[in-house]
Amino acid sequence: MTRIVIQGDSVTDAGRLKDEHNQLGRGYPMLVAAQLGVEAPGKYEVLNRGVGGNRITGVYDRVKKDITNLQPDVLSILIGVNDVWHELAPSHCGTDTPKFLRVYRMLLEEVLAAVPQVKIMLLAPYVLPGEKTEKYYDEFRAGVDEKCEAVRQLAEEFRLPYITLQDKFDAAAKKAPNDYWLRDGVHPTLCGHALIAREWLAAFRSL
Repeated sequence: MTRIVIQGDSVTDAGRLKDEHNQLGRGYPMLVAAQLGVEAPGKYEVLNRGVGGNRITGVYDRVKKDITNLQPDVLSILIGVNDVWHELAPSHCGTDTPKFLRVYRMLLEEVLAAVPQVKIMLLAPYVLPGEKTEKYYDEFRAGVDEKCEAVRQLAEEFRLPYITLQDKFDAAAKKAPNDYWLRDGVHPTLCGHALIAREWLAAFRSL
């Protein structure tokens, strides 16, 4: 059986930590698991290990418990929006891009050293104007774009698949209102999660 670990923040968590009966959550990891389960029954084990509120430092803190100890065959990571968002909050506890790059690089190095056969997919963060983002959207978008570029650099450095989502949500927002895809500018609706799952599956099938 192929073990897939999906790692990230609340976008990935999608309620799994609040529902002991649904550890996949109700977002793109669940949709991915459902589609793979239909296509190849019993072939894949999908583990959602997203934690709401996490920045890259939070994922790194959990690298052994929630990544390397699980010995995944495939790992996907979607992180970065909170590194920007938390800096814009009154607490100013975000992560600047040089530190984001440094910690993310350490994370990848540690995972590859412990699980050398693992295939890793790097998903880039995204944001749209919405209830939680529009009052400082220009600054928010600039910060997310920086984090996307950082993830792209790491994907190139480690020769890993790089999955962009910002361009997909920008295009989707021309077809339906922002809150059709993201309920507050960051957290996806069902359709937003389906969009992420579509991109995830396309990248997975190219591994």
